[in-house]
Amino acid sequence: MTQVTIGGRRVTVSPSNAIGKGGEADIYNIGGGLALKLFKPPDHPDYDGFPHEQRGAEERIKAHQQKLKLFPKNLPPNVVTPIDFALNRKQEIVGYTMRFLSGAELLMRYSERRFRESGVGNDTILNIFKNLHGTVSGIHRSSVVIGDFNDLNVMVLGNECYLIDADSFQFGGFMCRVFTARFADPTLCDPKLTSLMLVKPHNPMSDWYSFSAMFFQCLLYVDPYGGVYRPKNQAKRIPNGARPLKRITVFSPEVIYPKPAIPFRVLPDDILDRFHRIFEKDERGIFPVALIENMRWTRCAGCGIEHARSVCPECQKVAPGAIRQTVVKRGKVTATRIFRTSGRILYASVQNGNLKWLYHDVGGFKREDSSLVITGSLDPQIRFRISDKKTLLGKNGSLAVLEAGMDPKQIMVESFQNLPIFDANADHFYWAAEGQLKRSSALGDEYVGDVLSNQTLFWVGSKFGFGFYRAGNMNVAFVFDAEHRGINDNVKITRLRGQLVDSTCVFGDSRAWFFVATRESGKTINHCFVIARTGEVEAVTDAEDGDGSWLGTIRGKAATGSMLFAPTDEGIIRLQIENGQIKEAARFPDTEPFVDSGSQLFVTKSGIYVVDRNEITQLTIG
Repeated sequence: MTQVTIGGRRVTVSPSNAIGKGGEADIYNIGGGLALKLFKPPDHPDYDGFPHEQRGAEERIKAHQQKLKLFPKNLPPNVVTPIDFALNRKQEIVGYTMRFLSGAELLMRYSERRFRESGVGNDTILNIFKNLHGTVSGIHRSSVVIGDFNDLNVMVLGNECYLIDADSFQFGGFMCRVFTARFADPTLCDPKLTSLMLVKPHNPMSDWYSFSAMFFQCLLYVDPYGGVYRPKNQAKRIPNGARPLKRITVFSPEVIYPKPAIPFRVLPDDILDRFHRIFEKDERGIFPVALIENMRWTRCAGCGIEHARSVCPECQKVAPGAIRQTVVKRGKVTATRIFRTSGRILYASVQNGNLKWLYHDVGGFKREDSSLVITGSLDPQIRFRISDKKTLLGKNGSLAVLEAGMDPKQIMVESFQNLPIFDANADHFYWAAEGQLKRSSALGDEYVGDVLSNQTLFWVGSKFGFGFYRAGNMNVAFVFDAEHRGINDNVKITRLRGQLVDSTCVFGDSRAWFFVATRESGKTINHCFVIARTGEVEAVTDAEDGDGSWLGTIRGKAATGSMLFAPTDEGIIRLQIENGQIKEAARFPDTEPFVDSGSQLFVTKSGIYVVDRNEITQLTIG
């Protein structure tokens, strides 16, 4: 429990009130449409073992004693500004209250293909960035610089953008010294280093650089310096983090463009030229809003791709036909297409040795046998699961359990931020409600164990499940049996720092592979924890997001036995644990035409299934 004084009133917050955690603060819902942002003190557990961050926290809190009192009053209404100060017993400012944006999504989600293809079109992106353009312009008219302008401090409600973390804004003599590498202007960084390090202050033009980088990422699902740099001259190889300093963008012919990204040739020439000049030629200036307003997206009647050009860029080329065929052989790999839809595959799972899936097509949600589950439109807020013949759809704290010939069942579930919390295997479905983890059974709902209300994420395999929660000073991980009551919350995973970006988990019979992405010190770090059914942590590793390795993304992987199979743009990689470390055991380059880093893998006795946006392929490796 933490106590502060707000407007002369004592307010107590607990981990159960938490709604977010960043690198510098914890966020709590205090009711009345208000959120409380509490700065992490130097002795916060998240800073243990990081003396430079402890010093940074001390300096930040010291600066806020004056900065927040002088905070500008004339900012645009879509900036979430401080309302009242939160004071400790020494009457020091340790945080502030602000509007609570209930139901808002991070702008980061709009650069994720999986989220976007669940019902968020390109016209929505144009409306979002037109709105954001106006807010950024208004902030600059108030003689304020955003500074650390990134996709985690922009929240989206409908077509409206709201800027949070306003306490880091730069104005007067108060500098913003933090930055996010993916959106930092490289002209302000030390060119002699091998990664971005800010050496010049942020300015209005660096805000427009960040705006351009976010717009680029939301249009194409890749950042301007994404992909993998593979120069023909090996002497020119540099660390991936140094590419912005050398202006080596995805436009370079020596950069391998990510397969899951949208080809940049779908964009109009005028905006492509603008991006070239910004990211390769260091041109700065206010981003021309006319480029956003004049963009017109259309779907090609011939090949079906969406583009913003006068002529479809795909139909001007000869499309490769290999994966269109039903059976394709390459080397030792035979690929057999078992399913294809003009719609979208939403979820898949292997249960009792068989692949099951849910897809959306022609206005309805359908199962693998083409049976209609329910009619309706795609919605990025809906979460899906399968439990044998049952189909589960969750949204806004409500879970619907649907099965042919049975009355629909509706259950109220907790949410983590906007995500309804439930999962399923072939035998049961599981959910969190009123601080309890519950399981379905033929006799009714069964209690599994206690969890932290509205803060718990969990996943379940055929034999056991894994979950975790982190709020305020708490950082707890646990395992539980798929059939019996009880939770083992003594799982000792490394304390997660920074802001949670994404997480997922895949299961073999005796171990779980837990993947989590966090934004730390301006970079997104992907972590992998291998956890035995007993709760023992068997191995840990991490990688920077988008580095081209098997851990450059956290989703799409499949576990079986002691092995993990990971999809990459260069084919499938098999990992295994050796002496407490995760080691690459084998590569399967012949699988390269059939997978990419955005694919989802499933392993069965009959081979590896590759599930993509609208196609399922079975791979057998001879």
